[in-house]
Amino acid sequence: MNMRYLWRKRKSIVVTWLISYSVVLFVPIVISLIIYSQASHALRGEIHRANDSLLKQMRYTIDNQIELMKRLNMEITWNAKLQSLMYSSKPSKEAPFTAYQLVKDFRLYKTSYASIDEFYVVWNRDGSVLRPGNVREMQTAFQTIHDTGALSYAQWLEQLHHPAQDQFVLLPHKDAAQTRTSIAYITQLPKDLNGDDTGTVVVMAGTARFQEAFESISAFSGGRLLILNQEDRILLSNAEDSKPQVQNNLMLEPFMDGGRFRLDAEPAKGSELISIQSAVSGLKYVLILPSSIYWEKAEYVRSFTYISILISLFGAGVLTWFFMRRNYSPIQQLVQSLADKNGQEDHTEWNELRLIQRAILNVHTEKDEIALQLQKHQHVLRSNMLNRLFKGKLDPLVPYEEAFKSFHMELLSDDFAVILFVVENDENLYAKLPGIDDNERSKLMQFIIGNVVEELAVQRQHAGYVVEVDDMMVCLVNLSPSAENVQQQLHEIASEAQQFLSRYEMDLTVSISGKHASWPGIGQAYQEAVDAMEYKMVLGKKGIIAYQDIRRDPAELSRNGYYYPLQTEQQLINFIKTGDFGQASDFMNEITARNFSKPVMSLTLARCLIFNLVGTMMKAIHELGDGDDSLLEDNPLWMDKIIACDTIQEMQAELHLLLQEVCDYASAKRSSNVSKEREGSLRDLTNSVARHIEENFQDMNLNVNAIGERFELKGSYLSKLFKSQTGEGLLDYIHKYRIEQAKPMMKGKRESIAEIARLVGYNDAATFIRVFKKYEGITPGKYKELF
Repeated sequence: MNMRYLWRKRKSIVVTWLISYSVVLFVPIVISLIIYSQASHALRGEIHRANDSLLKQMRYTIDNQIELMKRLNMEITWNAKLQSLMYSSKPSKEAPFTAYQLVKDFRLYKTSYASIDEFYVVWNRDGSVLRPGNVREMQTAFQTIHDTGALSYAQWLEQLHHPAQDQFVLLPHKDAAQTRTSIAYITQLPKDLNGDDTGTVVVMAGTARFQEAFESISAFSGGRLLILNQEDRILLSNAEDSKPQVQNNLMLEPFMDGGRFRLDAEPAKGSELISIQSAVSGLKYVLILPSSIYWEKAEYVRSFTYISILISLFGAGVLTWFFMRRNYSPIQQLVQSLADKNGQEDHTEWNELRLIQRAILNVHTEKDEIALQLQKHQHVLRSNMLNRLFKGKLDPLVPYEEAFKSFHMELLSDDFAVILFVVENDENLYAKLPGIDDNERSKLMQFIIGNVVEELAVQRQHAGYVVEVDDMMVCLVNLSPSAENVQQQLHEIASEAQQFLSRYEMDLTVSISGKHASWPGIGQAYQEAVDAMEYKMVLGKKGIIAYQDIRRDPAELSRNGYYYPLQTEQQLINFIKTGDFGQASDFMNEITARNFSKPVMSLTLARCLIFNLVGTMMKAIHELGDGDDSLLEDNPLWMDKIIACDTIQEMQAELHLLLQEVCDYASAKRSSNVSKEREGSLRDLTNSVARHIEENFQDMNLNVNAIGERFELKGSYLSKLFKSQTGEGLLDYIHKYRIEQAKPMMKGKRESIAEIARLVGYNDAATFIRVFKKYEGITPGKYKELF
């Protein structure tokens, strides 16, 4: 195969492969270059980070020593004896004794700070130096401590009187006939009241202690380490003695400006600079590295990259030609075979892939159409079979085990359960999908719910199959034979499905059946789930209702009713008649909460209670004297609105609207019968009576007549006025207030019934028990057991 032949067949796959392989060949080359660039950058960054870490380690070591020097300086400065010596107005003859005591204290400092080689205080007024254990004249002290020939006495005095408040300098130090250099921390003591200098504190540490921190870093990095003082002058270096002075100057020359070190200077070619600030002082730590440390490894990476590119080019060229020839042979044979079958006209197509594609296109199209038709029929047949199973319509001629296999539905065991889903906001969801008909929207919702629920069932080793039945999504759960706590697992599946589908703004109410065996059990499980779903009227929408939670024995249901005694109904009527909507609404909420807070109330009893409350409002209207029933005639659809509600919560909302209208009507009725002025005075009187009762309810002699005498009115007349304002008589109010005060005591269960009766104002426990049962419907002892 020569190039001339390839040019004639330029549309052939051979040419396409050749071009493709050539293009692909450049990919590893580009990647190699990118890797080289990034590796060099990363290598540089890693070296920076490593040296920065070492520099921080050195800073930590040196800062510890500096911190000790500053701490000793602070202790000396604030020493009480030093303060007394420098700033006291005592006679000068007492100063030597104070100085003697001070140098004794310095001995303790010497013991405590073992890493401090020398420290002393210059006393300007006396012209002497205070050291641990002795006091020396200035000249003598200089000869003892610093006179090594490297520093003159005048230079030493100049350092001591430097205007800088705190400074670090290098000072020579004579120690046991050995000359050393130390870093000295010099601090000027505050001036006295006359503005005169008082003295200077000098704390010294040998440079050997700092060189130890240099050695570990310089051995690793091979760089030059410097310590700069506050004025950016070189205080100490790691290479002052190890390298020739000329070489040192060459390394430092690009960064020096006179005697100052410039951190912002451009590094010279062949060097890199890293610096860090001391955490405890004004010192700076600098590391100067030869650039060869960076690029020694980078050069190796670059050489390796170039060599690998050359090898890749040569090897890829050979392999491209070999595999192109090898892979084209079967394609050439296949093209020849298809050309022979399809006729001579196909030989005009020089692109082999198009020829093969056109040859098999019809086969794939026909296969897809057949598979789609089978899938549609299979989905319909599967849904129909599950619908009949849910409805309990079993066909004895149908082998359901084989049917499940044909529909690719795995049977794990003979145990089944049903989870029922109702979408409460389907109309809102449909509105968010414009341009799609209702059938497609329903299929989309079924698809989403089915995928989620079936996946959650599989996660718990069960098998789940979702279909639509009577506008509800029903999931048949085939339980795993090793499943434990089946009801808990079903509840978890329902709960997770609710939470996940809420992301798609689906509000779901879910009901769960019990566990049933065999095929007939599927119908029983479905009926249980439907029965449980009906209880969303009592328990509310968007919840999870399990059949086992609502199932009750008939004997138990016959014994249970609802709590709404005549005394409670009369209290609600009284609140309504006074027109106090807030109090009436709270009281009605207590009634419904007391009934619906039970585990489950039957649907019949729930409806009866709601209708009974409506009847109470109508009674209140009639007791108000509405002879022409105008309020009832103006609202003929009250009952229809309540009956149309789906849940008890919706019924309660309608009840509150009705209660608002009735209370408004009662308030208007009372306002029309009583003048505003008299109403105000009666309200004030009522409030005063109520406060009197609340303040004196523990008084056993508190009664209607006693209260009447207190307010200079006849007791019966005062009770009548009180009832016209509150809806209840004065004696009833006394009893109810005492009972309300007794309830918390009984919940505490500390006092006996007799003690509680005495604490709330009753002479004997029998009267308290009788009154309590009258208003609460149960005895105090029973109430104490319940709470």
